Amino acid sequence: MATAKVTSLFALVSCLMLFAVSAQAQEAPVEVYWEDLVPPGFNELAPPAVQHNGEMSQIQPDAPVVDTYDGKRVKIPGFVVPLEGTAELTTEFLLVPFFGACIHVPPPPSNQIVYVKFEEGIAIDNIYDAIWVTGELSTDGWKGDIASVGYRLKGEAVEGF
Repeated sequence: MATAKVTSLFALVSCLMLFAVSAQAQEAPVEVYWEDLVPPGFNELAPPAVQHNGEMSQIQPDAPVVDTYDGKRVKIPGFVVPLEGTAELTTEFLLVPFFGACIHVPPPPSNQIVYVKFEEGIAIDNIYDAIWVTGELSTDGWKGDIASVGYRLKGEAVEGF
């Protein structure tokens, strides 16, 4: 009888250890930088479309994207351009490579903007600070009033830079 209890205890401990290892085995996100989202040979500095109506025109709204990270869990640094949420929680925002993009200066090429959505919302302490955003990246793109976007990210976490 004692052998059965030891065997059961051993089986229980083994299951718990296996569960702990599988929980830790969630793949660490790949750090992705803005230059990684630009295809080789793409000229992101090509002149923007000319508009004479006084509006800021996006530089290359249909810029090509890179498929390398499509469907992958990634971590990307950048700045927030809030789109939806409350004063406490942001549910949707654009992640851009430099402060002021899409607000104070024309939007960068679409392959230099990531549309981020958090189902439950996330607290963004200060939109002037750079952050890291972790989540699953896709090349599905997005189009809004502010800009055309080359990438989408299903947000999991935000942390300071």
